[in-house]
Amino acid sequence: MRIVLTGGGTGGHLFPIIAVAREIKNLIQKNVMRVPPDEGSSVEFMFVGPKTIGEEELASEGIAHKIILAGKMRRYFSLKNFIDVFKAPLGFLQSLWHLFVFMPNVIFSKGGYGSVPVVLAAWIFRIPVLIHESDATPGLANKFCAKFSKRIAISYMDSVQYFPEKKTALTGNPVRAGLYGGLKEEATRLFGLSGAKQIILILGGSQGAQPINDIVFASIPALISRCEVIHQCGPANYDSLKQLIAGQSYPGYFLFPFLNEEQMRHAYGAADLVVSRAGAGSIAEISALGKPSIIIPLPNAAADHQNKNAVEYARFGATLVLEQMNLTPHLFQNRIFALLDNTDLLAKMSANARTFKQEEAAAKIAQEILNIAKY
Repeated sequence: MRIVLTGGGTGGHLFPIIAVAREIKNLIQKNVMRVPPDEGSSVEFMFVGPKTIGEEELASEGIAHKIILAGKMRRYFSLKNFIDVFKAPLGFLQSLWHLFVFMPNVIFSKGGYGSVPVVLAAWIFRIPVLIHESDATPGLANKFCAKFSKRIAISYMDSVQYFPEKKTALTGNPVRAGLYGGLKEEATRLFGLSGAKQIILILGGSQGAQPINDIVFASIPALISRCEVIHQCGPANYDSLKQLIAGQSYPGYFLFPFLNEEQMRHAYGAADLVVSRAGAGSIAEISALGKPSIIIPLPNAAADHQNKNAVEYARFGATLVLEQMNLTPHLFQNRIFALLDNTDLLAKMSANARTFKQEEAAAKIAQEILNIAKY
């Protein structure tokens, strides 16, 4: 059996794809989902999409990556729009070629601008497509691609209003099983923690978040006086932040451009509090692992989806939402310390976080992908 995976170029698209691919392998290996005799007992994957964060994750899963050009559909004026308008047709031709050569049984699309050429090429070849929408408000790509899909999986019930109800199902957002079971002792070894203070994990998403990085940099002396901080700042921001702290001693502050799956597992396991953007993937991980959190939505996200994600999650009493435009170092520190001082509230937020997650999201999507595969 052959399956093509596609999505935009961020970790928010890639990591759920990897979670689903692993579940597909698991279902076939356990013989839960039989494949036709002529297909053998294995599955072959190919990722078709733009360059993406976490390329090494694809390689470690044995998933070939065919890179295509993809034009981003921005809702605001940018000179890049004039360049990207030419990328989409070329990406479509590249997708036609890759699908023709590979000819998959089914396509799983995680959305994002990188998925559009692939989904259109799949429609030409009449290859069934399942798309997954992570956010409370769908992006333009998934709204468009829904017309060419056989099934649609959503993470928030509010999203059903944007898609045909008959082919839409609430599954939740897939989380990699490899993130479960993190240990504080192992985090201490990996990151060089002392283990004597509470631990904050700060995540700006796979691409980083410069405004959050700026607030964190201004807050480092105050934070490390009481906590140890593991900070994923994003590859694009790492060098500049590293230069800012060069020559200064910040014991208890650990800066990384990107955390691989093992590092992320144990960072989550050790964290007493997580500070994060409101990407659907980040919220899914935080809730699945039962971590109290402070969420800072990206204010200019497409369709304001991060604010809507944050509002939906905050209803469960699992997080504190801070608006970036009102955020100052003093407010940031004050909210962190207030939460860390209230262990009863942290425990309640942790319990509430687990009530938000949808059980077995990756397995549900994997099973549906196999159900609709053309034999």
